[in-house]
Amino acid sequence: MSTAMSLDPEAVLADVRTFVDDEVVPHAEEFDRTERLPRSLLDRVGQLGLWAPFLSVDIGGAGLDMVTLGRIHEEVGRGCSGLRSMLTVHGMVSWSVGRWGSAEQRDRWLAPLISGDTFGVFCLSEPDSGSDATAAGTLAEADGSGWVINGHKKWITGGQVADLLLVFARTGPGMSAFLVPSQTPGVEITPIPNMLGTRSSMIAEIVLRDVRVGAEAMIGPPGWAAGTVMTGALDLGRYSVACGSVGIVQACLDACVAYTSRRTVHDGRLRDLQLIRRKISDMVTSARAARLLCEHAGRLKDAGDPATIMATWVAKYHASTAATAAASDAVQIHGANGCSPDYPAARLYRDSKIMEIIEGSTEIQQTTIAEEAYREVA
Repeated sequence: MSTAMSLDPEAVLADVRTFVDDEVVPHAEEFDRTERLPRSLLDRVGQLGLWAPFLSVDIGGAGLDMVTLGRIHEEVGRGCSGLRSMLTVHGMVSWSVGRWGSAEQRDRWLAPLISGDTFGVFCLSEPDSGSDATAAGTLAEADGSGWVINGHKKWITGGQVADLLLVFARTGPGMSAFLVPSQTPGVEITPIPNMLGTRSSMIAEIVLRDVRVGAEAMIGPPGWAAGTVMTGALDLGRYSVACGSVGIVQACLDACVAYTSRRTVHDGRLRDLQLIRRKISDMVTSARAARLLCEHAGRLKDAGDPATIMATWVAKYHASTAATAAASDAVQIHGANGCSPDYPAARLYRDSKIMEIIEGSTEIQQTTIAEEAYREVA
């Protein structure tokens, strides 16, 4: 598959599956150990046209539907959550430019974002804000015809290799979004090592000290980004995490079926124990249920139905908690081997916990989903 991507979903998915099985899965433990994805792999993702295939054809994308995009992110998540996280944040930036960017911003940034020649990262989280997505600690002040940005962003996926930062900052009472090249004077990028999970996603903290940008860097008018750029990008990111979580469940299932089929205990195989079969059946059911929830959210996105926002919350909540449960069982099934780097269970366990935190924690999702239930009854 080339950047001129075939729009036959099954052909796309077959190519992605081959890529993951041949070029990702065999090296996932090395990516995790070195806390890095090789440039050659990122270039390969660009050759496959996977960085932003959902963008419409009229702005240079492949026009791939959201259901198929979700299945792509499931497959990549099955192989390596770090790589899937890179697809997520880059996609959020690309979507934001494609949906809300000016003609000038689209002309400048979309082609290199689509090819992967420019890697975009989503800069919202701050050291002291936690899940409070207000960007309160980053300020942009008008300066002549441009802006001066000061602030501190943390936990930025892909930040170590970023070319373009989508920075959210306060501009008076509202929030604004800026496209800031990473080489702009005043941008300081520091790697964050030894993360619990998704270690290969090259997370960084980014400090902006008197970073000067022109008026053309802002997406939309001042104070406008919270309910548009941020909300839409986070919804896309949440969808990707949900689908990637399905991939983790599937990876746990694949690993456990293979392990228990060859592992013996007493006079039989581990797979013949009833408690093992119960755990396997739970993984099968969780994977299928989570996949259906993701497909439902994707269909609503393709239809332009605003109900996709809540459907994505539900999908992410179910899929991420299912991934944690499946990974915990995978470690248990593998025993001491599940605690070693010689098997994927330990990595899947660590990665799965990250899924319950990023793009809205489990607790925030529980609160949000319950609030929607009360609104529907009222």
